[in-house]
Amino acid sequence: MQINELLGSYRIAVTNEEQMVLDKMHKVAPFEMYDEREQTIIENLIRKSMVSKLVRNKQTLVIKNDFEPC
Repeated sequence: MQINELLGSYRIAVTNEEQMVLDKMHKVAPFEMYDEREQTIIENLIRKSMVSKLVRNKQTLVIKNDFEPC
């Protein structure tokens, strides 16, 4: 049995700043496209599994996952 089966639905808490960055992410984009502060926020979102990081042809891309933050 998985933890999400026990809990039903669960939400991941995000800050206002993280939510603003998530709202900007509509499609796959290069990580370098974001400024330094946004890159730090995106790294935090990657740790929370709300954003995925992809490496293609030596380029780092990021994309928003389909989670609903609270």
